[in-house]
Parts: sequence; structure tokens; C-alpha cells
Amino acid sequence: MQRRTWIDPHLARVPLFRGLSKDDLRLVSSLATELAFPAGKAITVEGRTGYEFVVIQEGYVEVRRGGHAIASRGPGDYVGEIALIADRPRTASVVAKTPVSVAVIGRREFRALLDRVPELDAQIRTVAAARLAELDGASAVDGAPGG
Repeated sequence: MQRRTWIDPHLARVPLFRGLSKDDLRLVSSLATELAFPAGKAITVEGRTGYEFVVIQEGYVEVRRGGHAIASRGPGDYVGEIALIADRPRTASVVAKTPVSVAVIGRREFRALLDRVPELDAQIRTVAAARLAELDGASAVDGAPGG
């Protein structure tokens, strides 16, 4: 199997990847598979095992927890890192609000990428921790009387 040597222009514009070297960007591109989803299609499902990290290239998705919209994500955003880093079921469902194009990196490749690029690992873990805290805060509010 031949490794791709080009850099996907969408991935190069993702804020998460902006500080990476050209070699690291090539690695990300070589690990990613491009997929498209129509509006209304679930990309991840809350409670299910997560097998991939998803970078939104075009379009918009809605993040849902317990059937309620809790966030919206668009080009340059990513989802799926919590399940892969924490080795736990998906914390939320992600549904395409519009037709979307995404770059998907599988679990094994994602872990290899984080091992190879420590600064990316640190950045993703920081965002994952903040998102988990956000989810925990939303759960506390949802469970509060009148909330």
C-alpha cells in the first residue's frame, strides 16, 4: 500500500492541525478517509463504542445528548476524541444538520498519530477534558429541579 504524500487542504486549515509540520500533516492526511453524509444522518450514536475520530471539513453537525441539541460544530471542528481517549462509549450523538464532508481516522491510527505527535495529543486531551466538564455541567443542570 502506497502512502499518500499530499496534504489535504481541508486538514491543513483545521485549527487543531495548524502548528503541525508538513511531515505531520502528511501523516494525518495518510491516515484519514474522506466520507460524506446527507443531512439527518447520524455520524456517531450516544452510548455506542467509538471507533473513529471525525474532522468536519464541510457542512454542519449537531451534537445531541439525551436527544437534546447541546452544541453545533462546523468546518474545522472535530468530534469523537472522548470515546477514543477515555476508552468509553460515545458521550453524545452527532447528526448532520446539512450535507457534510468529513475526514475519519480510525482508533488504531488515531492512537498512533497521538504517539507520533505529542503536541497534538496534549491539545486534544485538553479539549476532551473541557468537553467532558461541559457535559458534566449540562447533566447537573438537566438533573436540577426546574432545569
